[in-house]
Amino acid sequence: MNILFTCAGRRTYLLKYFKENLTERDKIVATDMQLSAPALQAADVKIQVPAVYDPNYIDITLDICKEQKIDALLCLNDLELPILAESKARFEAIGVKVIVSDPQVIDIAFDKYKTVKWVTSLGLNAPKTYVTLASAKEALSKGKIEFPLFMKPRWGSGSIGLETIEDMQELDIYYHLLMKKIKKSILATASVGDEYIMIQEKLGGKEFGLDVMNDLKGNNVAVSVKQKLAMRAGETDKAITVNLPEVREIGVTIGCNLKHIGNLDVDIMQRANGDYCVLELNPRFGGGFPFSYEAGVNLPLAIIKWLRGDEVSASMLQPEYGRMFAKNDYLMEIL
Repeated sequence: MNILFTCAGRRTYLLKYFKENLTERDKIVATDMQLSAPALQAADVKIQVPAVYDPNYIDITLDICKEQKIDALLCLNDLELPILAESKARFEAIGVKVIVSDPQVIDIAFDKYKTVKWVTSLGLNAPKTYVTLASAKEALSKGKIEFPLFMKPRWGSGSIGLETIEDMQELDIYYHLLMKKIKKSILATASVGDEYIMIQEKLGGKEFGLDVMNDLKGNNVAVSVKQKLAMRAGETDKAITVNLPEVREIGVTIGCNLKHIGNLDVDIMQRANGDYCVLELNPRFGGGFPFSYEAGVNLPLAIIKWLRGDEVSASMLQPEYGRMFAKNDYLMEIL
């Protein structure tokens, strides 16, 4: 079993988790734009590739799959997901299983406004959302929303461009500033049309991260719920696994209807009245997955078993509740 991780970046832990569940005969291959990317140091083979928007990126990745005899490919970057989703047939034609959901799934998750509309179509809650400055100001004038508000790119990745807006002056300033920033960044390539920015009600309740796990046919098999205790740079920094059936059921509803494959990283936050609102869907392993894995959720092994056609026990994907973990920094030598 040879597995390729593209856009490996800083996800060192994920490569290690898979490596822990593979045999000595198996191989982890990782690619990134920079050979100094930390996660590459955990791979058996590390390869430098161009940016995902390079016209030769897919052809180069296909050649790597052939040369390294790759069996399965996992993507670790939001911006690459739509590109790989559209090219799945080319990889599967050479025997590579691309563990990336279909284009329509990626589109729902990548376009954050479509996420809001899709979530509410299921009868679930999402923050009140506006995609133009004029519509947000109108909602403010009619009392439909109030400050503080939350602003973010409609097609975003990580913590790029997230802003809390306290008053009308900040709304104008940050909107135009964020628009300029997006047009100067890689997000401009990923964005469509001219409605680049989302303005939402700001929620202040407890925040949860879900790992919504589907098998490779899109069937929901498990949901792990973690309460986020601290955040840093847009990622979960400290969290505890919790047993909240009402939140877990939201994950089941999403997994059964979205029919993604593999992991779906879901962000949920409470309103002051206790309602749970779905904030984002990220159809990949997210920065919160280590909190599930360390509490006993062995999705890497499940994926390996599914690839081999083996049965997966439900207990393999159930967390032990009340386990708290925190991330810490350490240095890694680049070889």
